[in-house]
Amino acid sequence: MKDMVDGFLEQWRRERPDLDPAPMGIIGRVSRLGALFDRELKRFFAGHGLERWEFDVLATLRRAGAPHELTMGALLDHMMVTSGAITNRIDRVAARGLVERRADPADRRTVRVGLTDEGLRVINTVIADHLDNERRILAALSAGEQAELAVLLRSLLIGLGDSPQ
Repeated sequence: MKDMVDGFLEQWRRERPDLDPAPMGIIGRVSRLGALFDRELKRFFAGHGLERWEFDVLATLRRAGAPHELTMGALLDHMMVTSGAITNRIDRVAARGLVERRADPADRRTVRVGLTDEGLRVINTVIADHLDNERRILAALSAGEQAELAVLLRSLLIGLGDSPQ
């Protein structure tokens, strides 16, 4: 079986037989997978009345553990967006009643963002379905292939400088 990228590689081999386009195969496939993953996740989250970024905010707060809150700065670090974008995102999910801002009791200048009871209910409901959806997306690979791919992708990310904060 061939994918779209195979066709591109064949064209390059025909047009420039002096070059090895193998790196294009890897990068092209990862890029195409990213686009297909985004499409599938957007569709999934829309079915739950969420945008992907809304899920990301709720999931980040849920992973933080009880009381499911972080400072705006910590959220900014975890979300990898600009300070203006995080403020806008928090405004929007707060307007939906999923999070609320709270003054930090230890430092009144610090704002903490926490899940509301409704936000906790939503993320606890959606996360199990989300994992089932991701299993569906990856179903073309066996469990062993998925584990091997995870190791390879981690190595590539680390090699490009991606590491925990």
